[in-house]
Amino acid sequence: QVQLVESGGGLVQPGGSLRLSCAASGSIFSFLSWYRQTPGKQRAWVATIGSGGSTSYADSVKGRFTISRDNAKNMVNLQMNSLKPEDTAVYYCHTVVGGTLHWGQGTQVTVSS
Repeated sequence: QVQLVESGGGLVQPGGSLRLSCAASGSIFSFLSWYRQTPGKQRAWVATIGSGGSTSYADSVKGRFTISRDNAKNMVNLQMNSLKPEDTAVYYCHTVVGGTLHWGQGTQVTVSS
């Protein structure tokens, strides 16, 4: 049974940093991703990391966010720097196993002064 559990969200001032973590269990994951969602909008892709460490980012976070993974611990992290108010959202960990989409419960990130 695949489980994704996020942690690390919170309130931060513009220009600040936060680090999100996702503990993944129940399978071997070829890739792990982060998405985010604000009220009234569709969930938007943020970043993905493959099992070999290859990464890709949405243009809106490129150069500010860094995704990393610890395969031994089955964890994926999202280091978020230079945060902006528009980064405010619920952040979700995501993967696909055997054609089934899996999501974590989400963690709130609020960027505000």
